[in-house]
Parts: sequence; C-alpha cells; structure tokens
Amino acid sequence: MAHVVCLRPVHPDAQARLREAGHTVEVLDPVNETTIAARIPDAEAIIVRATPINAAFLAHAQKLRICARHGVGYDAVDVPALTARGIPLTVTPDANAASVAEHAMMLMLNIARGTFEYDRKTKQGEWSNPPVPTTFDLGGKTVLVVGFGRIGGRVARLCKAFDMRVLVHDPYIPQNTIKGAGFIPCKVLAEGLAEADVVTTHLPSNEKTRGSVNGEFFASMKQGATYINTARGTLVDEAALAGALTSGHLKAAGLDVFWEEPMNPANPLLKAPNVVMTPHSAAATEQGLYRMAMSCAESIIQVFENRLDPDVVINQEVLRGNR
Repeated sequence: MAHVVCLRPVHPDAQARLREAGHTVEVLDPVNETTIAARIPDAEAIIVRATPINAAFLAHAQKLRICARHGVGYDAVDVPALTARGIPLTVTPDANAASVAEHAMMLMLNIARGTFEYDRKTKQGEWSNPPVPTTFDLGGKTVLVVGFGRIGGRVARLCKAFDMRVLVHDPYIPQNTIKGAGFIPCKVLAEGLAEADVVTTHLPSNEKTRGSVNGEFFASMKQGATYINTARGTLVDEAALAGALTSGHLKAAGLDVFWEEPMNPANPLLKAPNVVMTPHSAAATEQGLYRMAMSCAESIIQVFENRLDPDVVINQEVLRGNR
C-alpha cells in the first residue's frame, strides 16, 4: 500500500488507523529543508499541518498522490501546482468547527469580563474592582458574524445562547436561510459594522478577502466596538487594526491568527492596547486535533481505494480528471 509521511506529529489513533488499512506511516519532525529532501521522495501521501507546500517542496514529492491538510485553511499550499499534477488537496471541514467557535467565544468573554487583567492584578495582591468598571455583559449586545459557514454558524448559535442580538453578513447565503436559522441578515456590511458592539470574522483567505478587513472596515465599525478574528490572519490589515485600537476607536481585539506566523516582533499589534492574543491555537483542543487527524487518515485511505469524498476536496477538478 502507500507510504504516508506526517509533517509533524498527528494523533496516534490516526496513525494506527492508517496502519490498520495497510499503509506505512512516518512522522517527520523536525520539518526542514534537510528532512524534506531526505524523506519526502518516498511519500505517496502527506498529512500537512503548518509546512508550506510549494514548488520547492513538490520537487521532492514525485510519488505524491494526496495532500491531506490537517485543518481547513490552505493559504500555504500551492493548489494550482497540486492540480497540475492531479494531486487532490483535502481539508477537514467539520473537524475543528466546534473548537474554533468556542475559542471565538472565549476571546469575546475574556475581553468582556477583563479576565486577563483581573488575573494579573489578583496574583499581584490587588484585590479590588475599579470604581467605574470597564467590563460588560455579552447579553444584550449586538454581534455581527461575518461569514456563515460551519464555524460562523456555530458562533452565531453560541452568541444567541448568550442572549446577544445576532446579525449575519454573508453574500453567498440566502437571506431566508439566515432568517430561518433565527438570526438577522445584514445585506450591507458597512451597516452591520456601524451597528455591532462585537464583530467576528469567519472567512477563508483568498483573492477576494485577503486584506479586506482594512482601515475602511475598522472606520465603519461602531465607536468602542470589539473585533474578533479566529479565521485567517491574512484577512486583516494589522497596521490599520493597531491604529484603530491605539486611537481608541475600537475598544479591544481578540486575535488567534496573524499575517505572519510565528508573529514578527515588529508586528504593530504587539504594542497596541487592549489586545488578547493566542498563537493560532483555536483548533488545537484534544478533541479538535483528534478529529482533524482522523479526517486526514480517512481521506488518505479513501483516495487509495478510489472512493475519495468530494466534499473534503478543494481542487475538485482533479477528481474529474482522475476519472
């Protein structure tokens, strides 16, 4: 059967599942130019976490039959290059939705209730509350969910459970579908931005969306609003966001993703006030990592049994060509 190379460790149950199906499994760690050159020539399938899959990588991967992305984003994958060689790129569309949605809510709650600052002060022996609290309840606030896919839909439902008023902007989803789900459709993005106390983005990064959360976007937001991003860092003009926070136009931001990862020390957000940051860890729960790894394993098993599920394939033209 096939030789599978995992670029960094994945859940052992997924490795076991691949071996049970007759495949051999190798974990490449660390992943660098030397290890890629040495081991990728034997790879017929790869499970990819953060490694860029570009022309230099693919030059070593002449036996490759499938690239299984351990997650849903594929900014660092040269999809046209894979397509040109007839290699499907798969993602794990359902596996991390719950984990990322909960993380978005965690960022909202940390900002709303000042958790990090209270924690710091309590540990320093400052047992007091400010005379005029800056914390607030999520209940009764208006949230704008930008992007109503698997994750955005879950976030909308969680926000509603917190008794928030939920606006949804997604030009690709029928307005009646949003209404039927119990939310308020927002056709014009700028109108929703001006109304919302919290804005949370759940969009893929592509030619249309990259850099779209920019100065105009932030200027359109309500004075004192909060911005949350657990989607893709390349959506955001980080200098514009830092400026909006520094000027006080925005109250705070909660960010899990950044344009450059790991973060560049020169990133202006590191000096901006009222930013809660996590290191692209929203999907990295015990359950989320398990589900993503198992989904990757199933895609690899399926491709070598000629029954790959089209719903997980990004470059579906490869499936038509392979038929």
